[in-house]
Amino acid sequence: MLQITYFYDSDQMDVDNIVKPIQDALKELAYYDDRQVSDLVVRKRNLSGNFRIENMTSTLAEGFARGNEFLHIVVIDAPNQEVII
Repeated sequence: MLQITYFYDSDQMDVDNIVKPIQDALKELAYYDDRQVSDLVVRKRNLSGNFRIENMTSTLAEGFARGNEFLHIVVIDAPNQEVII
C-alpha cells in the first residue's frame, strides 16, 4: 500500500498527476514493480489549512520545519485483500 500526502503552499498540483512519477521512482527501492501496489491513498493539504497530524514522525516534522511544500510518502502492508470497505 502506498500513502502519499502532498503538502502544498500556493501552487497546487492535481492529485492524479502526483501518483505515477512517485510509483515509478520507488520501483526497485520499495518494491520490484509498481504493479505490486494494490492499494493507494493520495491526499493534498494546504500548509496554511486546518488539519491535525496524529503520530507525527521525525521525518514528517522535518518537512513541516522546512516551511516549503513537500511530499510525505509511506509504503506499508496493504489491508486484507479479501475485505472491501
